[in-house]
Parts: sequence; C-alpha cells; structure tokens
Amino acid sequence: MTSRPFRFGLQAFEAARAAEWFDLARRAEGLGYTTLFSSDHYFGPGAIADATGHRPVELAPLTSIAMAAAATTTLRVGCRVFACDFHHPVVLAKETATLDLLSNGRLEVGLGAGWVRVEYDGLGIAMAGPAERIAKVGEYVAMLRAHWAGEQLDIDTPNTHASGFAGRPLPAQRPGPPIMIGGGAPKILGLAGRVADIVSINFNNASGRLGGASVASSGADETAEKVGWIREAAGDRFDAIELEIGGYFVAVGDHAAASLDAMSARFGVSPAAFATHPHALIGSVEQVCETLLERRERYGISYVTVAQRHVDEFAPVVAALAGR
Repeated sequence: MTSRPFRFGLQAFEAARAAEWFDLARRAEGLGYTTLFSSDHYFGPGAIADATGHRPVELAPLTSIAMAAAATTTLRVGCRVFACDFHHPVVLAKETATLDLLSNGRLEVGLGAGWVRVEYDGLGIAMAGPAERIAKVGEYVAMLRAHWAGEQLDIDTPNTHASGFAGRPLPAQRPGPPIMIGGGAPKILGLAGRVADIVSINFNNASGRLGGASVASSGADETAEKVGWIREAAGDRFDAIELEIGGYFVAVGDHAAASLDAMSARFGVSPAAFATHPHALIGSVEQVCETLLERRERYGISYVTVAQRHVDEFAPVVAALAGR
C-alpha cells in the first residue's frame, strides 16, 4: 500500500464573534491546514454538555463553513460529521451541492449515525437503534450521490424519498464532494469501508458520553482492529480510501511531559500507554512527526484532525509534514 500524503484538519466548536471565526479560518489556511471542520451539535451550555462530557457547540455547521469558505481561497471545509437524523436527505443534498459549487469545489461531506442520546431527547428527536441509524447513513450516501449526479431522481427507501425532479445544482467536484463516514464500531466502519471516500476512525461512543471508556475503546490494538474491519469491508477498494483520525489529546512543545502526566491520570492510563494512544499527539515537534509517520506506516492513517484550541501549537507539525 502506497502512503498517502498527510493532510490536516481543524475541528472548530466555538466563536463568540464573527471576527474570531474569520480569523480562525484565515489562520488555518495560512498555517497550512487542509480543512476546517464544523460540528453537528445543537446544544449550548447546560445539562446535555454536563451529562456527556462534550463541549457545547456555538455555531451551526452549514452556515459557519459556508462563511469560512467565503473568507478563504484554498481552505477546504466540512462537517465532522453531519448526524443524518438531524437533516432531511434531499435538503442536505441540495445544501451541500450548493456549498461545493459556490466554494469552487472545496467541500468534504461527513456523515454519521448520531450518538448523543440526551441531545436527541433535548431536541425532541426519536433515536432509533444502532442498526437502523447505520442503515440510514447508507441510504443518505446513495441519495446524496444520486442528487449530485443531476439525473432524474426515483428513490424510495425506508429513510429517503425523492422523485419527479433532477438534482440541482451540480457540485463543482465531479462526481461529487468526497464523503467521510466516521465511527468506532464494526457496523458503521464496515459501511464506511464499502461506500465512503474518507473513513474517520473514532471512539466507540455507544455509551453516549465521552470518558474513560471512549479512550479504552481506541487504543493501539483496538485501532488496528478497526482498520481491519474497514479493510475487510472495502475489499479491492481499500487503497482508494483515505483514513482519518482525531488527535484529541495534543501537547506539542516544552509542556508535553506535564500534559502527558495530567491526561494519563485523568483517564486512568499509564503515561507510557497514553503516549502511544492513536488519538494522542504528545511530545516535541520532531517526536510528534515521527509518531505520525510511524502510525501512517502501521495503520495507513494520513489525515489528522486537531481541535481549534491547538491551531497554533500544532502548526509546526503541519508545516513539517503537510504534503509529505
């Protein structure tokens, strides 16, 4: 398997003022990040954030990434990831096609099955079981690609319906924007292996909250197993898939050792074990670069996303590895 060049994403959650958002987008572009991702959650501070361990999300996904694309020239944009239950499939298809067209082909479309049960409850949305939600993701992929193709639509599945019209506009990227599917369990990663262009390897968040179980579900051996699920499902198309992962635990520079001790203690993992965790990027610039090169060799992961709070701290790693 030939190694793909590295790409780097930035996951954004917040901006109190318009100037902050535009500054983040332009800084990300200037520092060499490939993509600015929004997040598809709708809760602010309160009981949902407290119950799940997930930070509140301030900005709506499509509007924020559209504005980021308008404020930049080369930066790609996307949502990591749209929960299908929160969006009508035809509306999502048309919105994404429009954004891809108006950004001159800079959109990546992430899709997921949803996982924050208390958010569903807070929004008054029924949350089906995992099998039904994962099946819905597959149906949405088919709908988006059919709509983007521009042919007359005649689709009738349990979760998607469209007939009597052709999809418009045609997206700038042909046959359409790359589709990312993310998750941490066999069924969703199997679907991703079969149909996605980019597969995001994530925690298994079946519990509906972030915590020690999430970290334990995604160690070195568990990540290798997840790549195996993707490979098995993908078959001959595996080499065409780009593998992405979130660097959720980042400390680059002189404070790395102290941060490692604090983070490993928080999750009840030894510092040595936490340092090798596939979602952790801790050490000097040179050490983190070596870590990413080793993980690309081991897992095939070449697309790495970090949170917006690390935009400057992680920038030297991006500069050293972008395009390599």
